Amino acid sequence: MAKWGEGDPRWIVEERPDATNVNNWHWTEKNATPWSKDRLHQLFQDFKIGKYPRDIGHSDIECAVDSVDKCSGEATVNNRKGKLIFFYEWELVLKWSGKLLKNSNLSHKGKLTIPNLSEENDLADVEITVTIDESNDESEALKQFMYNVGRDRVRLQLGAYIRELKEEYSKNLILPKKGEDAAAGIPVANANNARNVAQKAASNTSVPAPKANNSGVGCKLDVRTLSMTEEFHCSANDLYNALTKPEMVTAFTRAPAKVDAVRGGEFILYGGNVLGKFEELVPEKKIQQSWRLKNWSSGHYSNVVIELEETSSSTMMSLKQTGIPASEYDAMKTNWYRYYWHSIKQTFGFGTSISDAL
Repeated sequence: MAKWGEGDPRWIVEERPDATNVNNWHWTEKNATPWSKDRLHQLFQDFKIGKYPRDIGHSDIECAVDSVDKCSGEATVNNRKGKLIFFYEWELVLKWSGKLLKNSNLSHKGKLTIPNLSEENDLADVEITVTIDESNDESEALKQFMYNVGRDRVRLQLGAYIRELKEEYSKNLILPKKGEDAAAGIPVANANNARNVAQKAASNTSVPAPKANNSGVGCKLDVRTLSMTEEFHCSANDLYNALTKPEMVTAFTRAPAKVDAVRGGEFILYGGNVLGKFEELVPEKKIQQSWRLKNWSSGHYSNVVIELEETSSSTMMSLKQTGIPASEYDAMKTNWYRYYWHSIKQTFGFGTSISDAL
């Protein structure tokens, strides 16, 4: 274990009150799906849209969202190098009802469909479709009211869900560092402040080019090999481009990326946390890389081989990664799925959710 003041500051293990996830360095994840489903049902259970008299332009219309008919999707919260990232993707169908109090006072029923509640869409851009079960003069008037007024009220509830998700799952995911109060995260004055500032400055400098070999490692690491396959509903050329074109890598990583897809070219992703170089490239067929995480032992790289095989309806991707530090193996498997394959499918439409595989 590195000691204070020795070695590369980016590899210093900082003391922590709970002795876990030092420096908030590793990927950590919380599953927010069960909480989200419960909260969405609560927000739209007997949710009153309103009762409006004639003097504000409505003929005593009374409408409400009665219940959630469908709630399909997932939500997770991730901490990557001290930064919280929220992923959520939901398809909702809400049952609503309404009546014109000054007319027949009969209740009419319909549905609100929300196919794309996601962190990728601004709340104002979330699509909400209004339908009515039976069409007549009264029901069409109610439908128009729900379109003009009801959708805005529903968006307010969706905004409440997003706000509460962030509040609920921000707790304790970014853990206090040494010199911070565990409850409030308030820095405490101490003799290490100057050193901490220097370490932070060092960690924000540009990442040097990776070394061409693994010689010079000071100790023998316990390493493992990871193999996985994944199906993508696209051509092999499309998937190859997604993994090698800078603009496409930037899109699915949601962060600036350096990608020089030639033999010996560098790649630096996720704010410098993932880096390496291309060892071999065969368009539409194979990508071989020297690959590492920033917090691995200095000079240690794993070897990643990605092979693509196009079928009549999809492309099968197989990955083999050798030289993974044994302590990182479980997280590595999850993070390939989450930060590469799932993100590529979600960004470019190359597949459906892989939550069942996680």
